[in-house]
Amino acid sequence: MVWNYPDISLEEMMKLIKGFVDIMILASGYQSSGLLAQWDAHNIKKAFQWASFFENVLGQISSSDAYQDSVKELDAALREMTLYPSFPQGLANLSYGTLNRARNFVMAHLFHTLPLRDSHLRAFLTAIIEMDLDKHSGAEHDYLSVYLNRFNLLSERRGLVKDSVIAVEDNIATRKIGRFTDDDLTQLTLEEMFKRQSAVSCISKVGTGLDILSNAIRCCSWTDSDSSLSEEQLKHERAQASVRSADQLVDFITWNRWKSLNLSYFLNNRTVRLVSGASMIFSAPKVYWEQIFERLSTSAKCKDDDDLQEMIELMLLGCITSKWNHLIEYFISVSYDPFTISKLYHEVCSLFTGRYQSSHSKEESTDTKENAILEYLDGLVDGQLHQLWKLSPVLVAVAVPFWSPLFRLYLSEIESQFRGDSSVMRCCSCVHDRKEHGDCQLAERIWCLHIFHICGTRVMYGANSA
Repeated sequence: MVWNYPDISLEEMMKLIKGFVDIMILASGYQSSGLLAQWDAHNIKKAFQWASFFENVLGQISSSDAYQDSVKELDAALREMTLYPSFPQGLANLSYGTLNRARNFVMAHLFHTLPLRDSHLRAFLTAIIEMDLDKHSGAEHDYLSVYLNRFNLLSERRGLVKDSVIAVEDNIATRKIGRFTDDDLTQLTLEEMFKRQSAVSCISKVGTGLDILSNAIRCCSWTDSDSSLSEEQLKHERAQASVRSADQLVDFITWNRWKSLNLSYFLNNRTVRLVSGASMIFSAPKVYWEQIFERLSTSAKCKDDDDLQEMIELMLLGCITSKWNHLIEYFISVSYDPFTISKLYHEVCSLFTGRYQSSHSKEESTDTKENAILEYLDGLVDGQLHQLWKLSPVLVAVAVPFWSPLFRLYLSEIESQFRGDSSVMRCCSCVHDRKEHGDCQLAERIWCLHIFHICGTRVMYGANSA
Protein backbone atom coordinates (compact mmCIF):
# COMPACT_ATOMS: atom_id res chain seq x y z
CA MET A 1 0.00 0.00 0.00
CA VAL A 2 1.83 3.08 -1.31
CA TRP A 3 0.76 6.71 -1.84
CA ASN A 4 0.81 7.22 -5.61
CA TYR A 5 -1.16 10.43 -6.21
CA PRO A 6 1.24 12.64 -8.22
CA ASP A 7 -0.03 16.19 -7.48
CA ILE A 8 0.71 16.21 -3.74
CA SER A 9 2.65 13.98 -1.34
CA LEU A 10 1.11 12.29 1.68
CA GLU A 11 3.33 14.36 4.00
CA GLU A 12 2.18 17.61 2.42
CA MET A 13 -1.44 16.49 2.57
CA MET A 14 -1.17 15.65 6.28
CA LYS A 15 0.40 19.06 6.99
CA LEU A 16 -2.54 20.75 5.28
CA ILE A 17 -5.01 18.58 7.19
CA LYS A 18 -3.36 19.50 10.50
CA GLY A 19 -3.77 23.15 9.53
CA PHE A 20 -7.42 22.44 8.80
CA VAL A 21 -7.77 20.84 12.26
CA ASP A 22 -6.37 24.04 13.80
CA ILE A 23 -9.05 26.01 11.94
CA MET A 24 -11.72 23.66 13.29
CA ILE A 25 -10.40 24.11 16.82
CA LEU A 26 -10.76 27.87 16.43
CA ALA A 27 -14.22 27.23 15.00
CA SER A 28 -15.11 25.67 18.34
CA GLY A 29 -15.15 29.22 19.67
CA TYR A 30 -11.89 29.37 21.64
CA GLN A 31 -8.23 30.00 20.99
CA SER A 32 -5.54 27.75 22.47
CA SER A 33 -5.09 30.39 25.19
CA GLY A 34 -8.68 29.87 26.28
CA LEU A 35 -9.81 33.27 25.01
CA LEU A 36 -12.86 33.55 22.76
CA ALA A 37 -12.10 33.28 19.06
CA GLN A 38 -13.61 35.99 16.87
CA TRP A 39 -15.31 34.57 13.79
CA ASP A 40 -16.30 36.98 11.04
CA ALA A 41 -17.53 36.39 7.50
CA HIS A 42 -13.98 36.52 6.12
CA ASN A 43 -12.70 33.74 8.38
CA ILE A 44 -15.78 31.62 7.77
CA LYS A 45 -15.18 31.92 4.02
CA LYS A 46 -11.58 30.78 4.52
CA ALA A 47 -12.77 27.70 6.39
CA PHE A 48 -15.10 26.77 3.54
CA GLN A 49 -12.38 27.44 0.98
CA TRP A 50 -10.17 24.95 2.79
CA ALA A 51 -13.05 22.50 2.85
CA SER A 52 -13.63 22.93 -0.90
CA PHE A 53 -9.92 22.30 -1.52
CA PHE A 54 -10.03 18.96 0.30
CA GLU A 55 -13.24 17.95 -1.46
CA ASN A 56 -11.68 18.67 -4.86
CA VAL A 57 -8.43 16.81 -4.16
CA LEU A 58 -10.05 13.80 -2.55
CA GLY A 59 -12.69 13.74 -5.27
CA GLN A 60 -9.95 13.39 -7.86
CA ILE A 61 -8.19 10.68 -5.87
CA SER A 62 -11.31 8.61 -5.29
CA SER A 63 -12.52 8.95 -8.89
CA SER A 64 -9.71 6.80 -10.23
CA ASP A 65 -9.10 3.14 -9.45
CA ALA A 66 -5.39 3.82 -9.87
CA TYR A 67 -5.31 5.84 -6.64
CA GLN A 68 -7.13 3.43 -4.35
CA ASP A 69 -3.90 2.70 -2.47
CA SER A 70 -3.61 6.44 -1.81
CA VAL A 71 -7.13 6.43 -0.36
CA LYS A 72 -6.20 3.61 2.02
CA GLU A 73 -2.89 5.26 2.91
CA LEU A 74 -4.54 8.58 3.75
CA ASP A 75 -7.30 6.92 5.76
CA ALA A 76 -4.70 5.01 7.81
CA ALA A 77 -2.70 8.21 8.42
CA LEU A 78 -5.85 10.04 9.55
CA ARG A 79 -6.81 7.19 11.85
CA GLU A 80 -3.36 7.26 13.44
CA MET A 81 -3.52 11.05 13.88
CA THR A 82 -6.92 10.97 15.63
CA LEU A 83 -5.61 8.37 18.11
CA TYR A 84 -3.00 10.76 19.51
CA PRO A 85 -3.84 11.65 23.15
CA SER A 86 -3.53 15.35 22.27
CA PHE A 87 -5.98 15.18 19.36
CA PRO A 88 -9.22 17.09 20.12
CA GLN A 89 -11.99 14.62 20.96
CA GLY A 90 -14.61 16.78 19.28
CA LEU A 91 -12.95 16.05 15.92
CA ALA A 92 -12.31 12.35 16.55
CA ASN A 93 -14.59 11.40 13.63
CA LEU A 94 -12.22 13.04 11.13
CA SER A 95 -11.54 10.56 8.33
CA TYR A 96 -11.20 10.25 4.58
CA GLY A 97 -15.01 10.08 4.39
CA THR A 98 -15.60 13.28 6.37
CA LEU A 99 -12.91 15.17 4.44
CA ASN A 100 -14.53 14.04 1.21
CA ARG A 101 -17.56 16.07 2.35
CA ALA A 102 -15.56 18.68 4.22
CA ARG A 103 -18.06 21.53 3.73
CA ASN A 104 -20.75 19.51 5.50
CA PHE A 105 -18.19 18.80 8.21
CA VAL A 106 -17.42 22.51 8.64
CA MET A 107 -21.10 23.41 8.52
CA ALA A 108 -22.10 20.92 11.20
CA HIS A 109 -19.14 21.88 13.39
CA LEU A 110 -19.91 25.59 13.24
CA PHE A 111 -23.61 25.09 13.91
CA HIS A 112 -23.50 22.46 16.63
CA THR A 113 -20.35 23.44 18.55
CA LEU A 114 -20.62 27.21 18.86
CA PRO A 115 -23.35 29.02 20.75
CA LEU A 116 -25.17 30.75 17.89
CA ARG A 117 -25.02 34.35 19.04
CA ASP A 118 -26.60 36.95 16.78
CA SER A 119 -23.22 38.30 15.66
CA HIS A 120 -21.93 34.83 14.79
CA LEU A 121 -25.06 33.83 12.91
CA ARG A 122 -25.06 37.12 11.00
CA ALA A 123 -21.41 36.63 9.98
CA PHE A 124 -22.10 33.03 9.01
CA LEU A 125 -25.10 33.85 6.80
CA THR A 126 -23.21 36.77 5.23
CA ALA A 127 -20.35 34.46 4.25
CA ILE A 128 -22.66 31.75 2.89
CA ILE A 129 -24.77 34.14 0.80
CA GLU A 130 -21.72 35.90 -0.61
CA MET A 131 -20.13 32.61 -1.61
CA ASP A 132 -23.30 31.35 -3.30
CA LEU A 133 -23.80 34.66 -5.12
CA ASP A 134 -20.18 34.61 -6.32
CA LYS A 135 -20.71 31.11 -7.66
CA HIS A 136 -24.00 31.94 -9.45
CA SER A 137 -22.61 35.17 -10.91
CA GLY A 138 -20.41 33.22 -13.30
CA ALA A 139 -23.18 30.98 -14.58
CA GLU A 140 -26.35 33.10 -14.61
CA HIS A 141 -27.08 36.49 -16.21
CA ASP A 142 -29.62 37.58 -13.59
CA TYR A 143 -27.98 35.56 -10.83
CA LEU A 144 -29.50 37.53 -7.94
CA SER A 145 -33.07 36.83 -9.07
CA VAL A 146 -32.25 33.16 -9.67
CA TYR A 147 -30.77 32.87 -6.19
CA LEU A 148 -33.72 34.63 -4.50
CA ASN A 149 -36.28 32.53 -6.39
CA ARG A 150 -34.60 29.34 -5.26
CA PHE A 151 -34.37 30.58 -1.71
CA ASN A 152 -38.07 31.62 -1.64
CA LEU A 153 -39.15 28.25 -3.03
CA LEU A 154 -37.13 26.45 -0.39
CA SER A 155 -38.45 28.70 2.39
CA GLU A 156 -42.10 28.23 1.38
CA ARG A 157 -41.73 24.48 1.05
CA ARG A 158 -40.19 24.23 4.50
CA GLY A 159 -42.70 26.60 6.14
CA LEU A 160 -39.89 28.96 7.12
CA VAL A 161 -42.14 32.02 6.95
CA LYS A 162 -45.43 30.76 8.39
CA ASP A 163 -44.54 27.80 10.52
CA SER A 164 -41.45 27.26 12.64
CA VAL A 165 -42.14 23.55 13.11
CA ILE A 166 -40.15 21.83 10.38
CA ALA A 167 -40.90 18.36 9.10
CA VAL A 168 -37.77 16.31 8.52
CA GLU A 169 -39.33 14.38 5.66
CA ASP A 170 -39.54 17.61 3.60
CA ASN A 171 -35.76 17.43 2.97
CA ILE A 172 -35.95 15.17 -0.08
CA ALA A 173 -38.87 17.03 -1.67
CA THR A 174 -37.10 20.34 -1.09
CA ARG A 175 -34.04 19.21 -2.97
CA LYS A 176 -36.11 18.08 -5.97
CA ILE A 177 -38.37 21.14 -6.22
CA GLY A 178 -35.71 23.71 -5.40
CA ARG A 179 -33.24 22.03 -7.75
CA PHE A 180 -30.50 22.48 -5.17
CA THR A 181 -27.36 20.36 -5.17
CA ASP A 182 -24.55 19.82 -2.70
CA ASP A 183 -22.92 22.91 -4.20
CA ASP A 184 -25.64 25.11 -2.72
CA LEU A 185 -24.31 26.23 0.67
CA THR A 186 -27.58 28.04 1.37
CA GLN A 187 -29.42 24.73 1.28
CA LEU A 188 -26.88 23.08 3.56
CA THR A 189 -27.11 26.03 5.94
CA LEU A 190 -30.89 25.90 6.13
CA GLU A 191 -30.84 22.16 6.76
CA GLU A 192 -28.35 22.60 9.61
CA MET A 193 -30.46 25.44 11.02
CA PHE A 194 -33.52 23.20 10.98
CA LYS A 195 -31.59 20.36 12.62
CA ARG A 196 -30.35 22.66 15.35
CA GLN A 197 -33.82 24.16 15.80
CA SER A 198 -35.27 20.67 16.21
CA ALA A 199 -32.53 19.64 18.66
CA VAL A 200 -32.89 22.82 20.73
CA SER A 201 -36.67 22.36 20.78
CA CYS A 202 -36.33 18.78 22.03
CA ILE A 203 -33.77 19.75 24.67
CA SER A 204 -35.99 22.62 25.80
CA LYS A 205 -38.98 20.31 26.19
CA VAL A 206 -36.92 17.73 28.08
CA GLY A 207 -35.52 20.47 30.30
CA THR A 208 -39.00 21.82 31.02
CA GLY A 209 -40.25 18.36 31.88
CA LEU A 210 -37.24 17.77 34.10
CA ASP A 211 -37.85 21.05 35.92
CA ILE A 212 -41.49 20.14 36.51
CA LEU A 213 -40.52 16.71 37.83
CA SER A 214 -37.76 18.13 40.01
CA ASN A 215 -40.01 20.82 41.48
CA ALA A 216 -42.78 18.30 42.10
CA ILE A 217 -40.37 16.04 43.97
CA ARG A 218 -38.93 18.94 45.93
CA CYS A 219 -42.36 20.16 47.00
CA CYS A 220 -43.93 16.78 47.66
CA SER A 221 -44.94 15.85 51.18
CA TRP A 222 -46.58 12.93 52.88
CA THR A 223 -50.24 12.97 51.97
CA ASP A 224 -53.02 10.43 52.17
CA SER A 225 -51.96 9.12 48.77
CA ASP A 226 -48.51 8.26 50.16
CA SER A 227 -49.69 4.88 51.38
CA SER A 228 -46.25 3.28 51.36
CA LEU A 229 -46.20 3.60 55.15
CA SER A 230 -48.80 1.02 56.08
CA GLU A 231 -50.58 0.54 59.38
CA GLU A 232 -48.33 -2.44 60.03
CA GLN A 233 -45.26 -0.25 59.60
CA LEU A 234 -46.70 2.33 61.97
CA LYS A 235 -47.36 -0.34 64.57
CA HIS A 236 -43.85 -1.71 64.04
CA GLU A 237 -42.39 1.78 64.48
CA ARG A 238 -44.34 2.42 67.69
CA ALA A 239 -43.35 -0.96 69.05
CA GLN A 240 -39.67 -0.28 68.42
CA ALA A 241 -39.94 3.22 69.80
CA SER A 242 -41.49 1.92 72.99
CA VAL A 243 -38.41 -0.14 73.81
CA ARG A 244 -35.92 2.59 72.97
CA SER A 245 -35.30 5.15 75.64
CA ALA A 246 -32.13 6.86 74.39
CA ASP A 247 -32.56 6.81 70.61
CA GLN A 248 -35.37 8.26 68.54
CA LEU A 249 -36.66 6.69 65.34
CA VAL A 250 -36.57 8.92 62.27
CA ASP A 251 -40.17 9.22 61.10
CA PHE A 252 -41.40 8.72 57.55
CA ILE A 253 -42.09 12.42 56.95
CA THR A 254 -38.47 13.36 57.71
CA TRP A 255 -37.20 10.46 55.61
CA ASN A 256 -39.47 11.43 52.72
CA ARG A 257 -38.27 15.04 52.83
CA TRP A 258 -34.62 13.95 52.74
CA LYS A 259 -35.25 11.67 49.80
CA SER A 260 -37.22 14.32 47.89
CA LEU A 261 -34.63 17.06 48.38
CA ASN A 262 -31.67 14.87 47.42
CA LEU A 263 -33.47 13.33 44.46
CA SER A 264 -34.34 16.82 43.24
CA TYR A 265 -30.62 17.60 43.22
CA PHE A 266 -30.04 14.67 40.84
CA LEU A 267 -32.85 15.82 38.54
CA ASN A 268 -32.14 19.55 38.69
CA ASN A 269 -31.53 21.09 35.27
CA ARG A 270 -28.32 22.70 36.47
CA THR A 271 -27.01 19.39 37.79
CA VAL A 272 -27.76 17.63 34.50
CA ARG A 273 -25.85 20.31 32.60
CA LEU A 274 -22.90 19.97 34.97
CA VAL A 275 -22.90 16.19 34.52
CA SER A 276 -22.83 16.66 30.76
CA GLY A 277 -19.97 19.13 31.05
CA ALA A 278 -18.04 16.89 33.45
CA SER A 279 -18.44 13.93 31.10
CA MET A 280 -16.93 15.96 28.26
CA ILE A 281 -14.09 17.45 30.33
CA PHE A 282 -12.95 14.19 31.90
CA SER A 283 -13.14 12.24 28.65
CA ALA A 284 -9.93 14.08 27.73
CA PRO A 285 -6.53 12.79 28.92
CA LYS A 286 -5.63 13.74 32.49
CA VAL A 287 -2.92 16.17 31.44
CA TYR A 288 -5.47 18.33 29.60
CA TRP A 289 -8.24 18.53 32.19
CA GLU A 290 -5.60 19.18 34.83
CA GLN A 291 -4.47 22.22 32.84
CA ILE A 292 -8.05 23.49 32.75
CA PHE A 293 -8.46 23.27 36.53
CA GLU A 294 -4.98 24.66 37.19
CA ARG A 295 -5.87 27.78 35.23
CA LEU A 296 -9.18 28.09 37.05
CA SER A 297 -7.75 27.51 40.51
CA THR A 298 -4.95 30.07 40.04
CA SER A 299 -7.12 32.74 38.47
CA ALA A 300 -8.19 35.74 40.50
CA LYS A 301 -11.81 34.81 40.03
CA CYS A 302 -11.34 31.44 41.70
CA LYS A 303 -10.23 33.03 44.93
CA ASP A 304 -13.94 33.36 45.58
CA ASP A 305 -15.32 30.48 47.66
CA ASP A 306 -18.27 30.09 45.31
CA ASP A 307 -15.99 29.49 42.33
CA LEU A 308 -13.92 26.93 44.23
CA GLN A 309 -17.12 25.23 45.35
CA GLU A 310 -18.32 24.91 41.75
CA MET A 311 -14.98 23.41 40.73
CA ILE A 312 -15.23 20.82 43.50
CA GLU A 313 -18.83 20.05 42.54
CA LEU A 314 -17.85 19.57 38.89
CA MET A 315 -15.05 17.19 39.84
CA LEU A 316 -17.28 15.17 42.17
CA LEU A 317 -19.84 14.82 39.38
CA GLY A 318 -17.02 13.73 37.08
CA CYS A 319 -16.41 10.78 39.43
CA ILE A 320 -19.94 9.41 38.95
CA THR A 321 -20.84 10.14 35.31
CA SER A 322 -20.29 6.49 34.35
CA LYS A 323 -22.89 5.25 36.86
CA TRP A 324 -25.24 8.24 36.84
CA ASN A 325 -28.34 6.33 35.69
CA HIS A 326 -27.71 3.46 38.11
CA LEU A 327 -27.43 5.87 41.05
CA ILE A 328 -30.72 7.59 40.26
CA GLU A 329 -32.56 4.32 39.62
CA TYR A 330 -31.29 2.90 42.90
CA PHE A 331 -32.11 6.02 44.92
CA ILE A 332 -35.66 6.11 43.54
CA SER A 333 -36.14 2.45 44.55
CA VAL A 334 -35.12 3.00 48.19
CA SER A 335 -38.07 2.48 50.55
CA TYR A 336 -38.60 3.55 54.12
CA ASP A 337 -37.62 1.34 57.01
CA PRO A 338 -37.69 2.47 60.66
CA PHE A 339 -34.21 3.38 61.92
CA THR A 340 -32.32 5.55 64.35
CA ILE A 341 -29.54 7.89 63.34
CA SER A 342 -27.35 6.39 66.05
CA LYS A 343 -27.67 2.98 64.41
CA LEU A 344 -26.85 4.35 60.95
CA TYR A 345 -23.92 6.32 62.31
CA HIS A 346 -22.27 3.27 63.87
CA GLU A 347 -22.80 1.20 60.72
CA VAL A 348 -21.20 3.88 58.55
CA CYS A 349 -18.24 4.12 60.91
CA SER A 350 -17.79 0.35 60.62
CA LEU A 351 -16.78 0.91 56.97
CA PHE A 352 -13.27 1.30 58.31
CA THR A 353 -13.18 -2.02 60.06
CA GLY A 354 -11.35 -4.89 58.41
CA ARG A 355 -14.60 -6.48 57.23
CA TYR A 356 -15.57 -3.64 54.88
CA GLN A 357 -12.06 -2.76 53.79
CA SER A 358 -11.24 -6.34 52.83
CA SER A 359 -14.49 -6.82 50.85
CA HIS A 360 -13.78 -3.77 48.68
CA SER A 361 -9.99 -3.68 48.82
CA LYS A 362 -9.70 -3.78 45.03
CA GLU A 363 -11.99 -0.85 44.34
CA GLU A 364 -9.29 1.80 44.59
CA SER A 365 -7.65 0.67 41.36
CA THR A 366 -10.79 -0.19 39.39
CA ASP A 367 -11.49 3.16 37.76
CA THR A 368 -8.31 5.05 36.87
CA LYS A 369 -10.24 8.17 35.83
CA GLU A 370 -12.03 8.30 39.18
CA ASN A 371 -8.74 7.78 41.01
CA ALA A 372 -7.11 10.62 39.08
CA ILE A 373 -9.99 13.01 39.82
CA LEU A 374 -10.02 12.15 43.51
CA GLU A 375 -6.26 12.52 43.76
CA TYR A 376 -6.45 16.00 42.24
CA LEU A 377 -9.50 16.87 44.33
CA ASP A 378 -7.71 15.83 47.51
CA GLY A 379 -5.09 18.50 46.89
CA LEU A 380 -7.70 21.07 45.87
CA VAL A 381 -9.78 20.61 49.03
CA ASP A 382 -6.72 20.48 51.31
CA GLY A 383 -7.43 22.67 54.31
CA GLN A 384 -10.87 23.61 53.00
CA LEU A 385 -13.02 20.67 54.05
CA HIS A 386 -15.86 23.08 54.74
CA GLN A 387 -16.42 23.22 50.96
CA LEU A 388 -17.84 19.67 51.07
CA TRP A 389 -20.42 20.77 53.61
CA LYS A 390 -21.74 23.38 51.22
CA LEU A 391 -22.59 20.72 48.64
CA SER A 392 -25.61 18.44 48.46
CA PRO A 393 -25.30 15.58 51.01
CA VAL A 394 -26.17 13.02 48.35
CA LEU A 395 -23.42 14.24 45.99
CA VAL A 396 -20.68 13.85 48.60
CA ALA A 397 -22.08 10.46 49.60
CA VAL A 398 -22.11 8.98 46.08
CA ALA A 399 -18.99 10.65 44.67
CA VAL A 400 -16.44 10.03 47.43
CA PRO A 401 -15.64 6.30 47.90
CA PHE A 402 -14.83 5.02 51.38
CA TRP A 403 -11.18 4.27 50.51
CA SER A 404 -10.50 7.92 49.58
CA PRO A 405 -8.67 10.18 52.07
CA LEU A 406 -11.48 12.70 51.50
CA PHE A 407 -14.00 10.20 52.84
CA ARG A 408 -11.95 9.67 55.99
CA LEU A 409 -11.74 13.44 56.57
CA TYR A 410 -15.44 13.87 55.86
CA LEU A 411 -16.41 11.05 58.20
CA SER A 412 -14.00 12.29 60.87
CA GLU A 413 -15.80 15.64 60.85
CA ILE A 414 -19.16 13.84 61.09
CA GLU A 415 -17.88 11.89 64.09
CA SER A 416 -16.74 15.10 65.80
CA GLN A 417 -20.09 16.77 65.29
CA PHE A 418 -22.01 13.66 66.29
CA ARG A 419 -20.18 13.56 69.62
CA GLY A 420 -20.60 17.32 70.09
CA ASP A 421 -16.89 18.18 69.86
CA SER A 422 -16.00 21.74 68.90
CA SER A 423 -16.03 22.37 65.17
CA VAL A 424 -15.96 25.38 62.85
CA MET A 425 -18.37 23.56 60.53
CA ARG A 426 -21.19 23.03 62.99
CA CYS A 427 -24.32 22.21 60.96
CA CYS A 428 -26.84 21.65 63.75
CA SER A 429 -27.45 22.55 67.39
CA CYS A 430 -28.79 19.16 68.53
CA VAL A 431 -26.00 18.42 71.04
CA HIS A 432 -26.09 21.98 72.37
CA ASP A 433 -29.86 21.64 72.82
CA ARG A 434 -29.33 18.24 74.47
CA LYS A 435 -31.40 16.26 72.01
CA GLU A 436 -30.75 13.36 69.68
CA HIS A 437 -29.76 13.93 66.05
CA GLY A 438 -32.91 13.20 64.08
CA ASP A 439 -34.20 15.97 61.87
CA CYS A 440 -31.02 17.91 61.11
CA GLN A 441 -28.42 18.28 58.37
CA LEU A 442 -25.92 16.03 60.16
CA ALA A 443 -28.50 13.25 60.37
CA GLU A 444 -29.31 13.72 56.68
CA ARG A 445 -25.64 13.38 55.72
CA ILE A 446 -25.27 10.22 57.80
CA TRP A 447 -28.44 8.84 56.17
CA CYS A 448 -27.09 9.52 52.66
CA LEU A 449 -23.81 7.77 53.48
CA HIS A 450 -25.71 4.77 54.85
CA ILE A 451 -28.09 4.56 51.88
CA PHE A 452 -25.25 4.29 49.37
CA HIS A 453 -22.25 2.84 51.20
CA ILE A 454 -24.06 0.29 53.38
CA CYS A 455 -27.32 -0.50 51.57
CA GLY A 456 -26.15 0.34 48.04
CA THR A 457 -22.72 -1.29 47.81
CA ARG A 458 -23.68 -2.95 44.51
CA VAL A 459 -24.54 0.30 42.75
CA MET A 460 -21.55 2.10 44.34
CA TYR A 461 -18.90 -0.51 43.67
CA GLY A 462 -20.44 -2.84 41.11
CA ALA A 463 -22.08 -0.66 38.38
CA ASN A 464 -19.47 1.10 36.35
CA SER A 465 -21.47 2.14 33.31
CA ALA A 466 -24.53 4.31 32.75
